[in-house]
Amino acid sequence: MPLRRPVRTALAAAVVALLSATAAACGDAGQLQSAGPTRTADSPARLWPDLRPASSPAYPYDVATRETVKGLTVPGGDIRRIDPVDIVEAELRAHPTDYGSKGAFHATVDRMRECRPGGDRAKCPLLKPYYRDLTGDGRPDLTLGFRLYPTNQTAVRVYTVEGGHLVQVLADNDAIMGVELAGRALIERNPADISGYEYRTTWEWDPGQRAMVFSRDEYLHTGGGRGNRKAAPSAHSSARASAAPAPSPSAS
Repeated sequence: MPLRRPVRTALAAAVVALLSATAAACGDAGQLQSAGPTRTADSPARLWPDLRPASSPAYPYDVATRETVKGLTVPGGDIRRIDPVDIVEAELRAHPTDYGSKGAFHATVDRMRECRPGGDRAKCPLLKPYYRDLTGDGRPDLTLGFRLYPTNQTAVRVYTVEGGHLVQVLADNDAIMGVELAGRALIERNPADISGYEYRTTWEWDPGQRAMVFSRDEYLHTGGGRGNRKAAPSAHSSARASAAPAPSPSAS
């Protein structure tokens, strides 16, 4: 993101100039000081007005996913009464291409057995469930996360209840550094390919699509590192570069 560095540099210079001006003003007995000549405003310059518009998107953005979970009932319409282990196992059965013996996440099936009573909880891939109203209907929704073995990715899922049915309204797989809930939005933090940077992907509830919709993908400097390698495009993908995730969702 080299184009953002001059903006940050200019902002820092402006702050320094403002502090210097404030300090100078404090040294005078209330006298007005000239701020110098006013810079002429430049209107936005449109480049290449004759450029032919692109006919297709550059990246296949999955802006929304929605799927009714089969084989499960919601007792009393209360999502808290459904065992999260049952929910994950329903997904494993529904998607054999991903979780079968030849699937990319085949080892997840064996690990899920450790989540049952008598299993080794240290080997269970299911993370702590979080409940918060993300759809605005006044009822709690469920945010789930589970590791996708043998990869370094983590599955992030959001479920709601509609008409007594459990509905998955967000499904994303990625290398995860952390997850946050903010209002009706879910924010994922993912490792970037440059030390000192990270991706932050935001999903927000869309009443029209009845799903958590991909809304923003940021490539942010977080401090440290030597930004001397070429940055990758900030395009969302369900399979970014693998890195050991350490999910840390925030509960309400």
